[in-house]
Amino acid sequence: MADEQNQYVKVIVFQIKDEEYTIPVHTVGSIERMMPITRVPGTKSFVKGVLNLRGVVTPVIDLRERLGIHDAEITDQTRMITVTIEGMNVGLIVDSANDVLDLDETWIEPPPEVVGEIEADYIQGVVKLENRLFILLNLEKILSKEDVLELKHVHV
Repeated sequence: MADEQNQYVKVIVFQIKDEEYTIPVHTVGSIERMMPITRVPGTKSFVKGVLNLRGVVTPVIDLRERLGIHDAEITDQTRMITVTIEGMNVGLIVDSANDVLDLDETWIEPPPEVVGEIEADYIQGVVKLENRLFILLNLEKILSKEDVLELKHVHV
């Protein structure tokens, strides 16, 4: 009997509203508590501004607003996950960052047309595990190439 090697993807689980989302650990730089953000005029509404994170100017995006989910208050649980998209560090504001999981790639199902309030474009797939549903975000779609280019020209 051949030994099948299952491919696992390690993901960070975070929450926005009542949904649990994941992004691959290898794209994550750090998970931070909220810090003061400098607003940048003329950027899209979901771009909250920039901050200096250990010497790196990092644009910050409100993931709730980007996904079309109404704003929430910033609480002690609010976190900023720094990720690398198209070679650029970006901070993503999320309601809370919960844990790290290993997901078997065979568990990933294609996204339905709409998941909750979110367009399928932003979703890579979904994983149903016990009584939980994890939504795998597609970071490249969250920020289009135009968005990334615009953010690269933001200066503090």
